[in-house]
Amino acid sequence: MAKKNGKSVYIAALLLFLGGLGYLLFTGFSQNSVYFLEVSEALAMTPDQLGSARLFGTVKADNIKRHEEGLGVNFILEDANDKSLVLPVVFKGAVPDTFKAGAEVIVEGNIDDATKAFQARTLMTKCPSKYEKKNRE
Repeated sequence: MAKKNGKSVYIAALLLFLGGLGYLLFTGFSQNSVYFLEVSEALAMTPDQLGSARLFGTVKADNIKRHEEGLGVNFILEDANDKSLVLPVVFKGAVPDTFKAGAEVIVEGNIDDATKAFQARTLMTKCPSKYEKKNRE
């Protein structure tokens, strides 16, 4: 009888562990899930539908304005495939050194209903090709 109780304790502990692990994974993924879209897809959605999103595009050559008070930048994000589709972006934070006109960037945030601009919480630039390993033959 003592042997049976020991086995059930291990089974109960395993079930509790797996249940807790499953709960942590579920809540972690649901809270941090962000859609990855191009500018054209974001423009086709309403701010309610868009919610929190991660957008990919290219920094338009004109209208890059660094914030006078320090960190941050306002710029226009162009669609990667259709340069006529653009979205204004406001970013408050440290701007990467590789940020410049024509750079491919990823911004994460949401649309501000009042200004219709994308309020970016994060700004990442794609590394330029000069950092990529060259094919040596």
